[in-house]
Amino acid sequence: MTTQAKTSRPLDTPQIPVQFKLAAAWTSFMFFYIYVDYLFLYKPGVVENILAGIVWEFEISETFVTTSIALLAIPILMIVLSMTLPARVNRATNIVAATLYIPFSIFNAVGESWTYFFGISIGLEVLLLAFILRSAWTWPRTSSTADAAATADRLRLQVGV
Repeated sequence: MTTQAKTSRPLDTPQIPVQFKLAAAWTSFMFFYIYVDYLFLYKPGVVENILAGIVWEFEISETFVTTSIALLAIPILMIVLSMTLPARVNRATNIVAATLYIPFSIFNAVGESWTYFFGISIGLEVLLLAFILRSAWTWPRTSSTADAAATADRLRLQVGV
């Protein structure tokens, strides 16, 4: 009887902190980002071009791979930065990074013949970036009463009262 009573109650949806949402979204974005590149290797001719030293239209060089890792580093670092930066800096950093990555993601589809593959994958990447923008843009603000109470609590902890 207690089992039935427990299962008939509605499930609770706890409030998720913005930092967790942002880190999860950047992690999901990275999975798409990586798997799009990985699955692209199955396109006929891609591996042959890589073995010949060409990726898309670019010659594989130290500059190419350094640029590639720098472009990958931003969303990778956004996962940890979303969890660790102070709110004001976190919000701004997420807005800037997501805003820059939307055109970059769309650019990856330009001229590609696999329209469904790139349409779905890049469409999902852009949706995740839009979610990041929305989450960061609508970051909740604390009331002045809550700020004063939090400051007082911090001071009590520091003083040991």
